[in-house]
Amino acid sequence: MRLIGLTGNIASGKTAVADMLEVRGAKIVDADILSRAAVQPGTPALEAIAYRWGTQVLDENGRLDRAALRRIVFQNAAELNVLNDILHPEILRLRDAEVEAARTRGERVVVCVIPLLFERRLVDQFDAIVLVDAPRAVRLDRLVRDRGLSETEAMNMIASQMSADLKRARADYVIENAGTLEELEQEVDRAWKVLVGDGVSSLDPANVP
Repeated sequence: MRLIGLTGNIASGKTAVADMLEVRGAKIVDADILSRAAVQPGTPALEAIAYRWGTQVLDENGRLDRAALRRIVFQNAAELNVLNDILHPEILRLRDAEVEAARTRGERVVVCVIPLLFERRLVDQFDAIVLVDAPRAVRLDRLVRDRGLSETEAMNMIASQMSADLKRARADYVIENAGTLEELEQEVDRAWKVLVGDGVSSLDPANVP
């Protein structure tokens, strides 16, 4: 089984790429989905979050108010670090369980979507790292236009992450996502040929027909 880490900064298009890889046969394990499971009512992570930031980050049903929490943590790097320290052990536990289940089923390619893969120093856990990237201005526009965030909030979220240039230098393969969905499909096709090929050493766009 080949275990691939798929990452990219916010609004780069990781979900769209993951969906396309799934259609091509990859098993997807998405950290964003796992993070939602990790903070369901009654979980240790949600209890820790409520203890740290109070009921202001819970809705009327006792569930996590993600928008309220986001407004707090993305304005303060120290608070964001605290949140990550609460969430990531639980997300890791859930991810490991899904990967092991995929291995037992005999999956050929498993793609773990992890936004903070580089920040959390998880590179060595994977056979290869694929980065989805788009220019900062494009990502800012997507956050404001598609997610309804204010420009200030969107800029804070972008600034909280490691620069894309540093990630590009460390990735095995980069999928460019600044154009149309059709162009992204072509990028994913090229990446998929490499992911199911002879080995990680071929993870270079120049080696793809």
